[in-house]
Amino acid sequence: MNTNAMDEYQRQSASFATYPRETALGYVGLGLAGEAGEVANQLKKIIRDDAGSLTLDRKAKILDELGDVLWYCAALARELQVPLSQVAHMNIEKLSNRYGKTPT
Repeated sequence: MNTNAMDEYQRQSASFATYPRETALGYVGLGLAGEAGEVANQLKKIIRDDAGSLTLDRKAKILDELGDVLWYCAALARELQVPLSQVAHMNIEKLSNRYGKTPT
């Protein structure tokens, strides 16, 4: 895992953070939930509007919303004063323990 790239993304994405400091943790947490909902909504539209097929347009919309999810993940980790790479590393460790295998 390229931790430098993750942490560099987190650093650069901070320049777009324009939210109230006094409610930062709640703001970014709710933003993350909202953007995850936008991803879910695009997935729902595959079923409802696209006859169950992933179109190129729908894929682009999902990727756009996924980028917003990533931004909020980076912002939330930043508000918790943790590098995004540490969050990713902790998740890999948790998954490795859960499934009893080491990452490749």
